[in-house]
Amino acid sequence: MGKYSKYQPTIEIQKKLGERVRSLRLNAGLSQEELAFRSNIHRTYMSEVELGKRNISLKNIEAISKALGISISSLFDFDKTHEKKA
Repeated sequence: MGKYSKYQPTIEIQKKLGERVRSLRLNAGLSQEELAFRSNIHRTYMSEVELGKRNISLKNIEAISKALGISISSLFDFDKTHEKKA
């Protein structure tokens, strides 16, 4: 391990964010393609975000939250990932 290894982010947060985006998208009744369009993000990139394969930029986080009509902080409310829309 290098001297900075303890500061390396884990892939876990990418997976949590991806699950949260997918949950919110489904609750909003949107296809992956529609959310990508509304976010001005390529659909394959959106797929990789939902799969936790992308280290997404702040710009794209903001675009997704706006497209979903939620705050950025709500996007990171991982405790609500599996809640269903009432």
